[in-house]
Amino acid sequence: MKEVLIGLGVGLVIAIIVYIWQKMGKGEIEKKSKQEIARLKNLLADRMDIESEGVTKLRKENEELKKANENLRITNANLAQKPGRAEVQRLHIYQQAVDRLVINSPGFGAAWQSALKESEEEFAKTYTGTQAFWKKVLPGKTNAKLISNNDVVDEQ
Repeated sequence: MKEVLIGLGVGLVIAIIVYIWQKMGKGEIEKKSKQEIARLKNLLADRMDIESEGVTKLRKENEELKKANENLRITNANLAQKPGRAEVQRLHIYQQAVDRLVINSPGFGAAWQSALKESEEEFAKTYTGTQAFWKKVLPGKTNAKLISNNDVVDEQ
């Protein structure tokens, strides 16, 4: 029986030593784990702060761009309403139509270029010399017929 008690005592001492050794090792692992968790929490908090700042900046920039876009839209609408703007747009449309005719119609290009040159020369003359004076005094010649309502006869 004594041998059993001695074996039991030795086993118990070994078990206690192993238990203490594991507790010490476990405490060390827990300490390292807690440090790693704290480090990861700090990294996560920093990343969330950076991302929230970035999102805030993007939202602010988006709002500023929306305001600038609205201001530009209003300015564009106001400029389109200015006097002469409709005429400029109509001139652009006419220019595109003339360009298409020059490309698509043979013979139109040469006639158009000569008519354009004559018109430019005549327009230049209206600002110099006596022709400018006569243009102011006399009305310009047009090909349009002037019809008053009294001159129209119903042919039925």
